[in-house]
Amino acid sequence: MKVGIIGSGGREHALCLSIKQSSKVEKIYCFPGNAGTSEIAQNVEIDLSDFNKIKEYSITNEINLLIVGPEKPLVDGIVDFFNDSGINIFGPDKISSQLEGSKIFTKKICEDYKIPTAKFGIFGNSSQAISFLDNAQFPLVVKADGLASGKGVYICENKASAEIGIKEIFNGKFGIAKDILIEEFLDGEEMSYFIVSDGKKIKSFETAQDHKRVLEGDKGANTGGMGAYSPSRLINPTLEEKILNKIIKPTIQALRDMGSNYKGFLYAGLMIVKGEPYLIEYNVRMGDPECQTILPKLKTDLLEIIEACCQEKLKDLKIEWHDKKSLCIVLCSKGYPDKYNNEVLIDNIEKLSLTKNDFIYHAGTKKIENKIYSNGGRVINFVSLSSNFKKSRDKALELINSLDWSGGFFRKDIGHKVIDE
Repeated sequence: MKVGIIGSGGREHALCLSIKQSSKVEKIYCFPGNAGTSEIAQNVEIDLSDFNKIKEYSITNEINLLIVGPEKPLVDGIVDFFNDSGINIFGPDKISSQLEGSKIFTKKICEDYKIPTAKFGIFGNSSQAISFLDNAQFPLVVKADGLASGKGVYICENKASAEIGIKEIFNGKFGIAKDILIEEFLDGEEMSYFIVSDGKKIKSFETAQDHKRVLEGDKGANTGGMGAYSPSRLINPTLEEKILNKIIKPTIQALRDMGSNYKGFLYAGLMIVKGEPYLIEYNVRMGDPECQTILPKLKTDLLEIIEACCQEKLKDLKIEWHDKKSLCIVLCSKGYPDKYNNEVLIDNIEKLSLTKNDFIYHAGTKKIENKIYSNGGRVINFVSLSSNFKKSRDKALELINSLDWSGGFFRKDIGHKVIDE
């Protein structure tokens, strides 16, 4: 089987490595991939917004299956575009992808289907939103409605910081903004819960905890993710039942009522308040870096899971996991998430010594004349599995320190809530 993976980040390198392990795979293509994927797949330089070119290339090269990594092609309708191509494509259609494409779309589903979430208001311009702040309780949360690459969320302690967030969103920091969301602040602990669906059956696909803030102690600006660990310390059978029955299943039903059967990965960002789950947001794909944290724990052939979803046979498949703790640390370019330099040489990465429980996933990298250079804010993901989170973190830190890349920085405290120093 020939498989195409769409995307260029750490998530896509992780998908690529997992798919490569399947005996069914003949060849993998990555659109456009990175320096890491180039070692195990054929990178293809095609603009991800050019669905026609991706289709033409896939047909010419007899690709049987496309796996969509990032959110934008999904929100733009790539799955619908491939419906009549004869090529299987794994991911949700355009209607379902609005769960991530529009936070307001998701909030309205929550309202109509009584899904627990933060109380919210929708505002169409900055003056309307700023007027609301006069009688608001702080802290509160200001959110851009559309895609914002894991950013676009402001936790505001006072009116002044909320005004900054509102103005930045309406001034186009995250693209054209027609509306804005202002939500109550939920005081609890975050958790990421994943499922995989074939349109008929849903199965859980592990839990994780991401670290969004750039600085240690969960301080500083929001990023696309500085690291993660899996499983979440919060998960238990009672909580999982509540998540499925109060949040996931009503959402899937809402989409069915709109004529869309959800196929693909679905990631629920949750806040757990006194044992009760509240929906913060949905992502209609695997998270990044959660994907890199979760996939090394997977025992079952990932390609078999994806094939079962494409064929609507997920109910016949048992998904099995290694009983390990997984932790991922993201090595970033200095200056991220603000200004940073690209094309900084990364020496020695091929010389790092990995055990079977260690993984290095390229994210923002590229090859120039057979040497590896940085090509983005989040550059390399270091993942380690072990019997406990401290061992996993220690090993990931050891690998980063061995690389000794002067162009980068990282958080040393990933997993601080589950590691007793």
